[in-house]
Amino acid sequence: MSRYRHALFARDSHILTLRLIIAALLALCTMMWWGWKSAPTDLTIHNPPDLRSGSTRAWWEVDPSNVYAFSFYVWQQINRWPSNGEEDYRQNLYSYQNFLTPSCQIELNREYERRRNSNELNNRVRGIYEIPGRGYRPEAVDVISRDSWVVTLDLAIDEQYRGTPVRDIYIRYPLRVVRADVDPASNPWGLQIDCFDEIPQRLSMPKEGGAS
Repeated sequence: MSRYRHALFARDSHILTLRLIIAALLALCTMMWWGWKSAPTDLTIHNPPDLRSGSTRAWWEVDPSNVYAFSFYVWQQINRWPSNGEEDYRQNLYSYQNFLTPSCQIELNREYERRRNSNELNNRVRGIYEIPGRGYRPEAVDVISRDSWVVTLDLAIDEQYRGTPVRDIYIRYPLRVVRADVDPASNPWGLQIDCFDEIPQRLSMPKEGGAS
């Protein structure tokens, strides 16, 4: 009788052990499911433009050349007025608002109102482009931290009023750029311009070879 009692006890102990293992596996599966559920569905990877020698980096690192490309593209598009600056500039600020920090949006909208009130935009046509020889270079991007940079853009500005040239100058724009991984659908770059780090400077006419 003792032998049967011992066998029943061993069976119950084994069943209890199996139940504990099943409970542990269920808990582990729940944790794995939650980790999978909460993981991001999209990651923005910033690769350098030249991958001939390969590239190894953490996924959150942003290559300085990508920061420069983002800054130049957005700044050029905002400041390009193909037909009428009074309408084009306002539309550009709206269209590219997701690429600007809220404080920069306020600053640029104030500039728009000031220039509109002083009649500096009506029927103005503007083109803005890189000065030859002053595109991306390592010293053009100052890495402040993992999430912030200062980008130096040396650009030429050409403005016309009713077909008559009124401005042909060279400007250096020191732009602050910050990480902003908040809305990949509206801003796939994950970056935003935070306006000027310093007051923009007017450059002298570049000499041959790109020196000022």
